[in-house]
Amino acid sequence: MPKTRVAVIGCGTIANAVHIPFYAKNPDVELRYLCDILPERAEKAVKEYGCGKAVADYRAFLQDPELEAVSVCTHNDSHAAISIDFLRAGKDVLCEKPAARVLSEALEMQRVSHETGKILSIGLVNRYGDSVNRVRDMIAAGELGEVFHVYASFRAHRSIPGIGGDFTTKAISGGGALIDWGVHYLDLILYCCGEPRPLTASGEAFCKLGNPIEDYTFLEMWASRDKKLDGVYDVDDSVTGIIRTEGPVISFNGAWAQNIGVEETFIDFMGDKGGIRLQYCKDFVFYTAKGGALLEIKPQYSVKDFYKAEIDAFVRSVRTRQRNQSDIDYAIAGSKLLDAIYRSSELHREVTVG
Repeated sequence: MPKTRVAVIGCGTIANAVHIPFYAKNPDVELRYLCDILPERAEKAVKEYGCGKAVADYRAFLQDPELEAVSVCTHNDSHAAISIDFLRAGKDVLCEKPAARVLSEALEMQRVSHETGKILSIGLVNRYGDSVNRVRDMIAAGELGEVFHVYASFRAHRSIPGIGGDFTTKAISGGGALIDWGVHYLDLILYCCGEPRPLTASGEAFCKLGNPIEDYTFLEMWASRDKKLDGVYDVDDSVTGIIRTEGPVISFNGAWAQNIGVEETFIDFMGDKGGIRLQYCKDFVFYTAKGGALLEIKPQYSVKDFYKAEIDAFVRSVRTRQRNQSDIDYAIAGSKLLDAIYRSSELHREVTVG
């Protein structure tokens, strides 16, 4: 079987850390194009990885009949438009998370994926994590009993990315801490709990520590080294809420920035027979009781790179025509949750999801 010909759109951080290197290492892939609106970034990637052709405008190869699939690694505001263009051109797409800035764009992406019959996967990489899948298997096997409550914490002290830039401009990003970090945690929970249908959500999103920009104090900042004082900061730097589903109740606290100098990134799955604390992107501990004794079990196991697993799964989907566990149909539930939490915050009341 010939190699799958792939392009990467957007040659920024996530493309260079994940998409380009793991496609380059996959023996079933030929990287044909590396594209970025900043030509020097595409040219640098071509030189560094020794493959592909540097292109500034994706429309230059949109209709290439030999191109089969693309990764979309651009800013959130262009996810929908670029993904839909390639789906309609007959290409399969792996789009980075979140699927889109707003729910209506994500729903249109889903509609076009089904209309064209082309695969659309979203970068919900935790679905490929070894720890996450072990937790999912334990829940499915009934080892926790009824999982009635899940709590997620995704909190950092001062971690607003590139303040004043694209990350903190709602028109481009769609939101802040919730859409950037929370999307991973909420999707992980739904995945582990068997995809329960969300029913209602109540949340509050706060834009406090980054406003005004000139007053934001930090030690280091990812996505940029300096404050963009003439930029925009109109997204949430912290968020809290509760979600009712057909399964467990989900509650969460998240923050890009908070006046508490402790980072907390974990998910607690609480069942009537046992509970699990999963450290985000790490291992977990299982708590239960047996024979009149309390047990605390920390499993030991090897861990694969979940980004590599994600890229390899997408390539298999392209070659076998079988959708995978990060398909747009699963991602839509998370998009609906983000939309409901932001709506609830604006209205200051509980809302229906979807």
